[in-house]
Amino acid sequence: MSDNKSEKFQKAKDALPENLRPIYDQLVEQYSFHTTRLFGRGYVAYEVLASLVRDGWRPSAEPIKETKPSK
Repeated sequence: MSDNKSEKFQKAKDALPENLRPIYDQLVEQYSFHTTRLFGRGYVAYEVLASLVRDGWRPSAEPIKETKPSK
C-alpha cells in the first residue's frame, strides 16, 4: 500500500475500532492491488471497505493464484 494515505483513507480507518484496523488495511491493500492489475487504476471507496469490515468481512482462505485475469 502506498505511504501517501489520503484523508478519506484515514477518516474511514479512524472510524473503526482499533482491532478492525489491520483487517481494513489488508482489504484496502488487496482491493487496490486488484483494481490496478485489472483496470490500470487503484480506485478504492474507503468508506465502503470500512463498512464491509465492520459488517464482518474477514479473509477466510489462502488466495488461489490465477493464471490470467478474468473479465
